[in-house]
Parts: sequence; C-alpha cells; structure tokens
Amino acid sequence: MAESSTTAQNLPSTGLLLVGMGPGSVGAMTLEAVEAATAAAHRRYEAYTALWPDEELSLLEQTIGPIQRVMRPEVEQPEELFALASTSLVALLVVGDPLQATTHVDLQLQAIEAGIECLVFHGISITTLVTGAIGLSNYRFGRQTTLTYPYGGWVATSPLETIILNRFTGLHTLALLDLDPTGLGTGDQRPMDPSDAVEAIVLMREKIEQGLSEREFSSDSPSDMMMKEALHSFVGEDVHKIRVVLCSDMGTGDQRIVSTTVDGLKDEAGGRLNCIVFPAATGEVEEKALLRWAKE
Repeated sequence: MAESSTTAQNLPSTGLLLVGMGPGSVGAMTLEAVEAATAAAHRRYEAYTALWPDEELSLLEQTIGPIQRVMRPEVEQPEELFALASTSLVALLVVGDPLQATTHVDLQLQAIEAGIECLVFHGISITTLVTGAIGLSNYRFGRQTTLTYPYGGWVATSPLETIILNRFTGLHTLALLDLDPTGLGTGDQRPMDPSDAVEAIVLMREKIEQGLSEREFSSDSPSDMMMKEALHSFVGEDVHKIRVVLCSDMGTGDQRIVSTTVDGLKDEAGGRLNCIVFPAATGEVEEKALLRWAKE
C-alpha cells in the first residue's frame, strides 16, 4: 500500500520514492530528500513539468549518484518504472514538490493499484515560494494557471479566463509559463520567456473578444453568469496596462523579481525559468511590498 513519508529512515528494499527537489538548488532540498535519493538503486529526473539549472543538476548527481532523465511518456506510462520498483528501490526526482502536479498524484495512485510501495519526500514548491517572496497574501490567491504556447496554431483561452475571473473576484493569480512549444513533453524544451508570455496573452485576449458575442452562458449557473460579467468587463480594459510581477529563477542565487505591466514584460529578459503573478486589488501592506520590485 502506498503511503506518505517524512523520513528517510528504514527505507524499503523495493518501491517508488517520489522525491521533491525544491526550486532549483541542492541546498534547497531537505536532508531527508537527499538521503532518500542517495539510498535508491535507480534515480530518474522528471524533466518535463519543470527544470533545474544544469550546473545544479550536475552537483546533485555528484552528491547522490547517477541520474537518468525521463520525459512525459515514461511517467504517464510507467511500466518501466514499476518494473524496476518491483525489484529495487527507485527514486523519481521532481522539481519543487512531487505532489503539486496531477501527473505525479496519478502516478502515486497507479503505484497503489500495482501493489508498489510509494513513499513521498516533499520539497519547496514554486506555488508557496512566490507568494511570500513578492509580499502578497497567500490567502488572497485564486486558482493558478499556466500560460501555454499556441500549439499548432490553436490558442487556449482558459489560462487568461482564469486570470480574468480571479481579478474580477479580488484574487491574485500565479501563472506558470509553459516549457514545451510542442506540447508533447518528449524533449526539445524551450521555456517560455516574458516576450512569449506577452504574445500568448494578446492572442488569448483577441480570441476571447472575437468569440464573446457568440458564447453561450447558462442563466441557471451562477458561475457562468459571473464569468460572463467578468469577461464583458475585461474586454473594455487595455490588456497591455495590466500590472504583473515577473518572477525569475525563484529559490536560486539568480532570483529576480520585477513589478511591471504586460507591455513592460517585452523589455524584460527574464531568467532560465519564469512565472508571472497578476495582482488583483491590493491592501496597504501588499501595495507597499510590491513597490519594492518596481523598476526605477
């Protein structure tokens, strides 16, 4: 039976370890996570939901032993992982916290069904790191989203709709940025930079505005009617003037935070990995905290 664990003591001889790597450095991993990964006979680094700096990954390998990179197919069709875990101890190294992505929760559930013991070693997640780092109240964040590349010319509007509805209801939004222009999760990753994010936001806004007159909302659904009101309010707003906070390489020595606008993002180089916070209306302490990150 699968279970969570907060200790690397008395590890089983076989099974799957879901090991949180934290945001991007060996020093930010818990001691228990490092000990668990070191004890495993096989180490796999899941490299499609998030990435570590190459130099830190190399340092981690020197610390815990050889690491093999795996992508989406190996995690979503885990037959090979489970075959190894049935006869030996396997560590799946996941950036941040290993149970922040539905992909890994599903993997944990599949392990239960397969009768494979699955232990979890949590790590610092970007979802908790960013909110405190920039000074906004964690209690005032709504649903998070991911700004995606327009795969094959298809523009998904749901990420911007999440941001719009959150702002309309007075909630901040953490938007992660896509890593893979192909959407396949098999390699050739190019993490989205700030200018890519601007392009994605503009394309989403255009599609929302073009389709709003034909979109049907159920008058029997309060959430539908709220979305209708939020979208109609948004289309009259200049998307380029919306305030954002760009967060780059959080939790590493290269961490950088900049308060700007959607239009101002085009002038920001960003870092290796970026995310964007869309603040709603701010309280006095929150506003004072955000002023620290304004460009002079």
